[in-house]
Amino acid sequence: QVQLVESGGGSAQTGGSLGLSCVASGDIDRVYVMGWDRQIPGKSREMVARISRDGDITYADSVKGRFTITRDNPEHSVVLQMNNLKPGDAATYYCYASIRLKLDPRTLGYWGQGIAVSVSS
Repeated sequence: QVQLVESGGGSAQTGGSLGLSCVASGDIDRVYVMGWDRQIPGKSREMVARISRDGDITYADSVKGRFTITRDNPEHSVVLQMNNLKPGDAATYYCYASIRLKLDPRTLGYWGQGIAVSVSS
C-alpha cells in the first residue's frame, strides 16, 4: 500500500558530498515525520535525521553540521544532503516515514529498501 523509493547515494571521497532522495507513494492521507536511518554491517540501525511536517528537525550528533534534511510536503518527499563525508558515514541508508493511509486511521512507520553509500579515504 505504501512505497518509499530512494535514489541517489553511491560513492564519494572523504570530504565529498552526496545526496539522497526519497518519495513516498500509495493510498496516503497524510505523511507525518520523514527521515533517514542508516546501518553498517554488523551494527544496529541508527537514526540519522528526522523532519516533521512543520519543519522541526533532529540530527544524530555524528552528522550535525554536515548533513541537511529537507522535505516537500505536497510531494511526500524528503532529501538528505550529505557534505564533508567521512569513512564512518559509509552505510546502507533507509528512508523513513510515518504515514496515515486514507482507509486506515492508524499512523504507521514505513521504511524504504535501502540505498548504499560508500566513502573512500
